[in-house]
Amino acid sequence: MLDINLIRSDPKKVSAALMKKDYEVDFSELLQWDISRRELIRDNEQLKAKRNKVSAEIPKMKKQGLDVAAISAEMKLTSEQIRHDDLLISEFEEKINEFLALLPNIPADDVVAGDKENNEVIRVYGEPPSFSFEPKNHIDLVKSLDLVDYERGAKVGGHGFWMYKGDGALLEWALINYFIDDHIKDGYEFILPPHILNYQCGYTAGQFPKFEGDVFSLVKQEGKSSAQFLLPTAETVLVNVHRDEILDEDELPKKYFAYTPCYRREAGSARTEERGMIRGHQFNKVELVNYTMPENSDNALEGLVEKAERLMKGLGLHYRVSKLAAQDCSYSMAKTYDIEVWIPSMGIYKEVSSASNAMDYQARRGNMKFRRKGLAKSEFMHTLNASGLATSRVFPAMLEQLQMEDGSVKLPPVLAQRLGKDVLYPI
Repeated sequence: MLDINLIRSDPKKVSAALMKKDYEVDFSELLQWDISRRELIRDNEQLKAKRNKVSAEIPKMKKQGLDVAAISAEMKLTSEQIRHDDLLISEFEEKINEFLALLPNIPADDVVAGDKENNEVIRVYGEPPSFSFEPKNHIDLVKSLDLVDYERGAKVGGHGFWMYKGDGALLEWALINYFIDDHIKDGYEFILPPHILNYQCGYTAGQFPKFEGDVFSLVKQEGKSSAQFLLPTAETVLVNVHRDEILDEDELPKKYFAYTPCYRREAGSARTEERGMIRGHQFNKVELVNYTMPENSDNALEGLVEKAERLMKGLGLHYRVSKLAAQDCSYSMAKTYDIEVWIPSMGIYKEVSSASNAMDYQARRGNMKFRRKGLAKSEFMHTLNASGLATSRVFPAMLEQLQMEDGSVKLPPVLAQRLGKDVLYPI
């Protein structure tokens, strides 16, 4: 959520910044609601002060035998006015909060305007593999190697689901454990969170109310407090760990990671190259989340990118790092780097990690603060997240990039030692 003080101080500047995300907004109505709310609060505080003062004098007047009927009647009217104004204040606050809740995050100053065409490739690791034979795509490879059962996955789950089997399940699990071990070595705290979340989790993450339709809802009852859904990413739960808390400066940074399946209502792509596990309704991911002091979040973002890259280098896969333009950043994020792996059969790069800085956007929505030493006033933290990594694109990219002429796939050493074999051979 954006700081309304920023909008008050320079609405044109905020509007111009949001236009980098192609989000056009007029703050006139919001600012009028804000003025009316603040005027009502000021007038109401004066009325409450007057009521308190007079109410304290009434018993004294009664002891003196004075008639207090007129004053009591006036105070009754004053109380009614206070109740009326309190209701109006609440109505204005609800309108203001609903307006602010639908605004995306402001892009960082160094994030350029525009969509994907303005993304900037800032690093490339390795070279695209060249083959002296006709390479297979990952769908054919997983079938010949007997790693994934798409047909039975669709039978039990529907379109967009699959089942890992045999060495495929072991390979998927090896990838996940490779990621987990690396994060533990870096001092991250391992979390296994609930997969069923409440509405406030989606709101704090910035996914609700704008993108409620993208999740699998489990409970549809009146009132947001009863709404539950399957987590679309572990970020949604990890950025709620310190919701409505005030931490001490010494407790930051907080660094968490979680392994979960991710559940998405994505319809999938009509393009034939996005068959298989490139896009689906359920996939595995290890997710990283940092809570930092504001002045440290830029460095924390670079650290998250470095971690994701280190995992990719450990697999020996060709990838690149792109700095996203404003429109390609997600709604809640101010700045994002994508780590994108090369998929030979598609001839394009696909994101396996988005490392992002939300700055104080999520912290404001979740009321997550910290207090500096010696200061009474608390401040909003900054939150950051990155995939570390998502397997559903690493898995096919690895098979395609590391395949050999006889249809086998040579495993990266970090996975070979976990599976007890160096090569996967066709069945």
